[in-house]
Amino acid sequence: MNAQPIETDAVIVGAGPVGLFQVFELGLLEIKAHVIDSLGYPGGQCIELYPDKPIYDIPAVPVCTGKELTDNLLKQIEPFGPTFHFGEEVTVVQRREDGRFDVETAKGTRLVSKTIFIAGGVGSFQPRTLKVDGLDKFDGSQLFYRVRSPQDFAGKNLVIVGGGDSALDWTLNFAQEGPHKAESVILIHRRDGFRAAPASVARMKELCEAYEMQFIVGQVTGFDEADGRLTAIKVTGGDGVTFETNIPGIFAVGDINTYPGKKKLILSGFHEAALAAFGAAPYVFPDKRIHLQYTTTSPKLHKVLGVESPVFD
Repeated sequence: MNAQPIETDAVIVGAGPVGLFQVFELGLLEIKAHVIDSLGYPGGQCIELYPDKPIYDIPAVPVCTGKELTDNLLKQIEPFGPTFHFGEEVTVVQRREDGRFDVETAKGTRLVSKTIFIAGGVGSFQPRTLKVDGLDKFDGSQLFYRVRSPQDFAGKNLVIVGGGDSALDWTLNFAQEGPHKAESVILIHRRDGFRAAPASVARMKELCEAYEMQFIVGQVTGFDEADGRLTAIKVTGGDGVTFETNIPGIFAVGDINTYPGKKKLILSGFHEAALAAFGAAPYVFPDKRIHLQYTTTSPKLHKVLGVESPVFD
């Protein structure tokens, strides 16, 4: 274990294409990054699952393999000299009193960073909780992540969040006539598309048309309470502009990031990485005004990239 933690501007969790491009976008803003990945090499799913299969939807690249994409991204970020920590998983993230974050891996690597970027792809298969500050205090009383006793919810006003089979199955169970019928049911999902069985989705829509329940596209972003009880939740359908999580200074980019209208494409992750970099800049340079510059014309960016500025007649 390191005697002293490594201090850095940014920690990127995930070395897939989006994590690598995040290095580039941060580098353009002169933000240094350390990259952590559980795999022993860069590339993420592109290398692990389909290194030799063709990819056709990378802008300006008609076709490339996962390995070629990874190799080109690594070449693109060479000017910024990122530090990689392969074969390591992040086990600790804690905010310090000075606003920075303590980050530790299972192997004992310790870092102190001003910002964190989560680019973990599909991530681990854990129950997805609602990321709303303070909402967890209702866990087990008015907020539930699994249904153990359906009869406990009969006759209640229910809000169900999700778009998979479990969410749709319980929606139908509580919205239709039967021993567990709820007083009201509202289904919330971040997009108008589902991972559930088509028949379940079709039945849900029939119930909506019959005014037996409601479906809302959006995400839970807040709540109201009175006398210690949850009284309402706030739902927004618009996406954020910097992809910051509910914890200031921690960003999520790539497939692990979800919002209404999100498409799990590499190019979507590249777009998110660019905006997240600008969102992170005020944490790294709190007294510096950040201006948008273009790599084609900016002498400053040419210097950062280590290339010569073109001369125009």
